[in-house]
Amino acid sequence: MKKSITWIAAALVSASLSAPALAADTIKIGVQGAHSGDLASYGVPSLNAAKIVIDEANAKGGVLGRKIELISQDDQCKPELATNAATKLISDQVVAVMGPICSGPTNASLPLFENAKLISVSPTATTPALTLEGAHPLFLRTVANDLAQAELTSSYILNVLKAKKVAYVHDNGEYGKGFATQNRNILEKGGVETVLFEAITPDAVDFSPTIRKLRRVKPDVIVFGGYQPAASKLVQQMRRDRVKTTLVGPDGVKDETFLKMTGKDSEGTLASYPKDTSSLEMYKHAREAHIKTFGSEPGFGYYNAYAAMQALLKAIETSGSTDTDKLLQALKTNTVDTPLGNLTFNKNGDAAGLGLSIYMVKNGKFVETDHNIILK
Repeated sequence: MKKSITWIAAALVSASLSAPALAADTIKIGVQGAHSGDLASYGVPSLNAAKIVIDEANAKGGVLGRKIELISQDDQCKPELATNAATKLISDQVVAVMGPICSGPTNASLPLFENAKLISVSPTATTPALTLEGAHPLFLRTVANDLAQAELTSSYILNVLKAKKVAYVHDNGEYGKGFATQNRNILEKGGVETVLFEAITPDAVDFSPTIRKLRRVKPDVIVFGGYQPAASKLVQQMRRDRVKTTLVGPDGVKDETFLKMTGKDSEGTLASYPKDTSSLEMYKHAREAHIKTFGSEPGFGYYNAYAAMQALLKAIETSGSTDTDKLLQALKTNTVDTPLGNLTFNKNGDAAGLGLSIYMVKNGKFVETDHNIILK
């Protein structure tokens, strides 16, 4: 009897010791974004990218001899859901986060991540203040911020479209209003008149009041700040009401769903987006991996997310650690070969070395123009 009790006690001790050891066997990386809801077309491609990069790493034995475990949380790109998603990732003991993907949820989540001393790398959150004001030293991104986007789009509006009067329509969110405001600031300094600066409710069915104002003020160009669903409805209703003015938007407009929703109404629409790098071997590899795994072409932000996850894994590998300070140092000093080109991060945490271009809808497709900049 004594032997049985001793054996049971030893087994319990062994089990209690092995449980945390097993938990430590994987390196957990969080992925936060819109995995459902109206903006899932932005978040799911990023989640897919994370799955592919992690699966490829694990197939080669993982990193530092440990497998990578993906922990995902859905915030639907809503700030009110983001804090709960971030809290769950922290409680799951992730070592870093890829995401969030939208600026509002990112702003809501960062205080929680920073309190937990966690690095987050977003593929698509573009509000300038997230990096440029120095308040979030543990935040980085693999996408151009809105100021860089606005410099490019406003340059196109001034020098190519030669607009004299511009109307601004935005969704009143951090991303949309920020993009519109940055463009207005630059264009007004260039002598362009602001004839309307109007917020819309993106979930509204009817934008007629705003469209009537657009018809009255007769802008040369409309700068739109916001995401694809609102942009699609706005363009459709503008064309229905015979408003043919060119619309210029941020990267959130350059989405295949926008083309499907608007059809011929989208012809001539302009948007900023990462420079075409489809000739790069890494791009081809990433694209083929998505088609093989998910049976479709990659969606919005996929390559930025692929690059973000590559950067995180390389930082763990080169630093030989999951310690936040060491990871941050590695992220700020490594150059990573990504589908977007050779990626580095500047002192603020913004992507550097990557290209940003203006795209125009021609014959139902977004076609890259020769108007571009290189991020510094």
